[in-house]
Amino acid sequence: MSFHFPAFFSGLTIALGLLVAIGPQNTFVLKQGIARAQIVAIVTVCILCDILLITLGVAGLGAFISSQPMLIRIATWGGAAFLALYGFRSFRSAMKASSLQTGGSVQTTRRGAILAAMAFTLLNPYVYLDTVVLMGAVSSRFSEALPSYWLGCVTTAVCWFGGLGFFAGRLALLFARPFSWRVLDSMVGVIMCATAWHLLSSFG
Repeated sequence: MSFHFPAFFSGLTIALGLLVAIGPQNTFVLKQGIARAQIVAIVTVCILCDILLITLGVAGLGAFISSQPMLIRIATWGGAAFLALYGFRSFRSAMKASSLQTGGSVQTTRRGAILAAMAFTLLNPYVYLDTVVLMGAVSSRFSEALPSYWLGCVTTAVCWFGGLGFFAGRLALLFARPFSWRVLDSMVGVIMCATAWHLLSSFG
């Protein structure tokens, strides 16, 4: 099957619009990248998980998930609880005089970083909505050019998470000051709790 550029470009742009939005997953990657803490492992997990979910969506899993209200409800409550817990943890870190070196709520061990990255990816229902449902729904337009569309979506995921994780390290000098870290922790807390609230109000 030949490469189909229009389908590839559609995958690029649709995935870019969905993945770049500031949410729990991107905020976590950004925070870890600034701290330069286990960022290779985190970026790898995010990319692999998104590739898996995009593949499932293109393969038609989105239609199945959309037809299972109980599954959606369970995922919503579980995801909201996780995000709210992490949000309150970030607020608690913001109350302390944490600098970049002490790290606040940053995951410093590889195991902790991998588990956290998987949680932010797989316990957030919005990730499924973006990758499995929405990207999967658009893929139906490209029945014979499906591989090109899939490649476009995957290319965006790889470039976005790789760039976000590694270029965030350039902000390390700024966040060496405790005040900057407190501001970031507060922003993380707001984003996590706001997302949890929106999940419950939208799907609960």
